[in-house]
Amino acid sequence: MEKELAIAFRDVSKTYKLYASSRKRLLGLFFDRVSHSEKHAVRDLSLTVRKGESVAILGRNGAGKSTLLKMITGVTFPTKGEVEVHGTVSALLELTSGFDPEFTGRENIYLKGQILGLSDERIAELEPEITAFAELGEYIDQPVRTYSSGMKARLGFSICVNTDPEILIVDEALAVGDKAFREKCSRKIDEIMRGDITLLFVTHSAETALTFCKRGVVMSDGQIVFDGSVEDAVTFYEAGPQPKPAPAPKK
Repeated sequence: MEKELAIAFRDVSKTYKLYASSRKRLLGLFFDRVSHSEKHAVRDLSLTVRKGESVAILGRNGAGKSTLLKMITGVTFPTKGEVEVHGTVSALLELTSGFDPEFTGRENIYLKGQILGLSDERIAELEPEITAFAELGEYIDQPVRTYSSGMKARLGFSICVNTDPEILIVDEALAVGDKAFREKCSRKIDEIMRGDITLLFVTHSAETALTFCKRGVVMSDGQIVFDGSVEDAVTFYEAGPQPKPAPAPKK
């Protein structure tokens, strides 16, 4: 029996307008004829992911991977087509997004938990596990503005993986902290994957893709050029450089 749908892209395209200056960008909000070039980040892309699948997204820089993830999380929206998401999403993209620098680490746990749609009661239940995993010690009750970038990333990672997501999106987020903490993060992702969670993992590492995923999708120039087993996807990806996007003509 086929599992329920978690994510669906139907003929999705995302185009960004690029302007030569801030002034032209401002004018472009009001006038269509302002000269600009276009960046086609995603082109006529269709993709379905079932609940419980673990999918590695592979591709060179500029292939459209980050845009794909941003549309799933609602950070940006398609220019054309439809994106459908079923389930609560936790994204290890920009780990420190949503933090208030004047709030303590503990207060930011509640802030980010609320952003993720959790009740204060549920956040209170999860708080001990989040603080223990982040390993910030007494700094958990200090303002986040006093944290190093690594400390903020550790707190962000801990919140995202300990809030019971149904869909987990990871974008090279395992490069957090020292070797011991990175190994701890890897074990946590492995633990999560034993449940019925849907995982999308963007990575340049074949080893990471093979460790965590069963399906592999290779992107190039905003399109899917391969979709199959993760072993075959890694072989395809490592066979050679994918075509680079052609420069967009100026209007």
